[in-house]
Amino acid sequence: MNKERKQLMKTCKPLTFTAMTLFAALAITVPTSAQSQIVANNAPPKAKITTFDAPGAGKAAGEGTFAGCINPNEAMPGYYADSSGVNHGFVRAADGTITTFDAPGAGTGSGQGTLWGGNNPAGAIAGYYVDSSGVNHGYVRAADGTITTFDAPGAGTGSGQGTFASNINPKGIIAGYYVDSSGVNHGFVGTPGSFTTFDAPGAGTGSGQGTFPSGCSGINPAGVIAGAYLDKNLVYHGFVRAPDGSITTFNVKGAGTGRYQGTGSSSINPSGKIAGNYVDRSYVNHGFVRASDGNIKTFNVKGAGTDAYAGTIPQNINPSGEVAGDYLDKNLVYHGFVRAPHGSITTFNVKGAGTGRYQGTLGGGNNPAGAVGGYYVDSSNVAHGFLRTP
Repeated sequence: MNKERKQLMKTCKPLTFTAMTLFAALAITVPTSAQSQIVANNAPPKAKITTFDAPGAGKAAGEGTFAGCINPNEAMPGYYADSSGVNHGFVRAADGTITTFDAPGAGTGSGQGTLWGGNNPAGAIAGYYVDSSGVNHGYVRAADGTITTFDAPGAGTGSGQGTFASNINPKGIIAGYYVDSSGVNHGFVGTPGSFTTFDAPGAGTGSGQGTFPSGCSGINPAGVIAGAYLDKNLVYHGFVRAPDGSITTFNVKGAGTGRYQGTGSSSINPSGKIAGNYVDRSYVNHGFVRASDGNIKTFNVKGAGTDAYAGTIPQNINPSGEVAGDYLDKNLVYHGFVRAPHGSITTFNVKGAGTGRYQGTLGGGNNPAGAVGGYYVDSSNVAHGFLRTP
């Protein structure tokens, strides 16, 4: 988890699954052509931004509406924190209709409840919920609203342990991770009742260490999974897992090797391109795109800060190779960006976004049409959803 999003948790909940998998990579270093580039921003196109709040969302600091993923039909899953700090799931349709839901067994105390992961073109959502004992469990919600709950094999049953589902591809294959009884993280993939667990080579076996598949779009239609692992020295490395179970690990040139530095994957598209970020030895974030052949290009958004915890943080890559994400400026304020496949970058801010530390616009998923879903944090540290359409 990158440290600036940990800081954001103190005032407002971050994008759940990007926060847990922003780094990753190594055991086998793949060929890289780290063509670092600082790309000038284009004049902003006439994009339309629509803001929204889920019914029942709280209006105090740390509460509100949190959205991120978006499917080809512009359906956006998310969750909201109510005035008691309880989380509830929702899905927003393209016409703006918002349907709320709670997974069976979800707790009703502060910090408990239903959270989200990713959705597929058919409208199925994979996510997780926190029960009354603080244990996490996975769920999949079909387009008709039917919810099936599950636990990955080996998932712990203590507070903070359990199953975290984060992705579902067009075939209904779910990917995520689980925390065992010793606090170690492991990946899983499959369908309820038929999961395969896995660990990236080199993943640490201590509490808080292990393997983390990426969120939202961390598994592509072919079943290839992108993610990160945290080694025994608390350094992040990226990985790619093929459908046959073979795993390739990688590091971006320039990634730091200190505690909580390194390389992380945030998303993989149908052609196998991965978007992610790496943290250098000064704890500055930088973006990258990794092609399926292992070639890596790095980039920084103009305006991104160059001090610790600032910088460029890609969140998702769509089928054409367009990357959506956010960056932290020198004042640690968030701003959204979209990077075209050829490298030009457009930045944007949602009207009403705050300008204080860890406030602002947090870009999330982007679909094949270039629509971007995410949320913004206002000056009172309340979160609100947004949809940006080209």
